[in-house]
Amino acid sequence: MNPQANLIFIISLLLGTTITISSNHWIMAWTGLEINTLAVLPLISKSHHPRAIEAATKYFLTQSAASALVLFSSMTNAWHTGQWDITQLTHPTSSLILTSAIAMKLGLVPFHFWFPEVLQGSPLTTGLLLSTIMKLPPIALLYMTSHSLNPTLLTTLAILSTALGGWMGLNQTQIRKVLAFSSISHLGWMAIIIVYNPKLTLLNFYLYAMMTATIFLTLNTIKVLKLSTLMTAWTKIPSLNAMLLLTLLSLAGLPPLTGFLPKWLIIQELTKQDMAPAATLISLLSLLSLFFYLRLAYCTTITLPPHTTNHMKQWRTNKSTSIMIAILTTMSVMLLPISPMILTIV
Repeated sequence: MNPQANLIFIISLLLGTTITISSNHWIMAWTGLEINTLAVLPLISKSHHPRAIEAATKYFLTQSAASALVLFSSMTNAWHTGQWDITQLTHPTSSLILTSAIAMKLGLVPFHFWFPEVLQGSPLTTGLLLSTIMKLPPIALLYMTSHSLNPTLLTTLAILSTALGGWMGLNQTQIRKVLAFSSISHLGWMAIIIVYNPKLTLLNFYLYAMMTATIFLTLNTIKVLKLSTLMTAWTKIPSLNAMLLLTLLSLAGLPPLTGFLPKWLIIQELTKQDMAPAATLISLLSLLSLFFYLRLAYCTTITLPPHTTNHMKQWRTNKSTSIMIAILTTMSVMLLPISPMILTIV
């Protein structure tokens, strides 16, 4: 793709995200979402492969349907209350329609079908944008309307997302699809707590985005898309593969690592809200996703395939990305000890 065109699309993406996050009026929020959708479409389909074109078409159809629902819910609310302010979404039907629209935009169950397909058809860098930046505007809208959302509906969606995200990721061999189901599972953790403590949802999202960015950038550096090629990738940059193992375990939420922090806080908050059964259920369901993270981690470092070609190990990589990967990896693994400080900031 032409670098100037690429730059325009990236700037439009950031502009759309900023407009949605900083707006008070529903029409402005909707405009930001539309700019976002239109800016990311060329980035998905830039390889001109049939799979990429199919992914772009699926993305466009689902996102435009979700945007129409957002507009519909805000108009219904304005019709009944006379308010266009995002925080004044008080009509129950409007909040119900908005919840389903945001669930469709994020890829929460039962509107998750498009996400693995779109991620599989996109390049790794676009996949990184779809998994992180593109999820920020819908989550910001949920954050602003959290006081009027239906807790029962969100808890149901969250538990279903964690279950299906873990279940459907078990049998995948394509790493992008595994990461898509991992994203669906994490969104379940964010959705369950949004009504009770919205700041925890944002903290969870920031940490998830950081760990996912680390994994996508690492995979992009070692040029790996499938589990079978991941097994032989350790010969390229062994140190990076060792760090990828730790980041995967952090994303799974194992205790000494950063990824444990949001899970621990969410379980604690759910218990305070007398939702111990929901906390137990979502914790048990996250064990499903732990299995495929362990599978990825096993393929990354522990597997030694036969007939590995003997060649020089590549200890030097692209300077610009390697510094970023080093910073992100360190943060993805070692933030748990400073959790009190993180909580005071959030």
